[in-house]
Amino acid sequence: MKRLTVLLFAVSLFSVPAWCGGTPIGQVHVAAGAVLTFQLQTRLKATTADAMDEFPPGTRMRVKVLEPIDSTREADGTPFQGTLVAPLVSGSQVVAHSDSEVNGLLVLLRSREHPQGFRYELLVTEISDGAKRYSVTASLSRSLYDPAETSETDATKNRR
Repeated sequence: MKRLTVLLFAVSLFSVPAWCGGTPIGQVHVAAGAVLTFQLQTRLKATTADAMDEFPPGTRMRVKVLEPIDSTREADGTPFQGTLVAPLVSGSQVVAHSDSEVNGLLVLLRSREHPQGFRYELLVTEISDGAKRYSVTASLSRSLYDPAETSETDATKNRR
């Protein structure tokens, strides 16, 4: 009887955190065809200089997402595709035309501001305009380090 009491106590002790729960990690839900506004960041691991270096951090680009994105079903690192809605123009030069291919990732980032220590983010990693390919880093937030400052667009209405 004493063993049974100790076993039940141990089981109940380990199940308390499940009851307490906590704030869940905010999920990302984006419908196919949604237009999201991403903001260019300082490029991570840029290997060569190219036309994308002309754009300052915070430059906005509108991307039409081609398939739905749901962080409750897709894993960290799941790729997504889209197209540019408007061209990226530097001075009088069109660097990437509208309808250029956009590749990105659904990522789970560490975050000091979030109670669980993590947050989901969509990152654009590449733009392809014909034969030209540009490595980029762009997110829905103004900064990868400050998730509270997201861009005010119809895109954020799709984030939950």
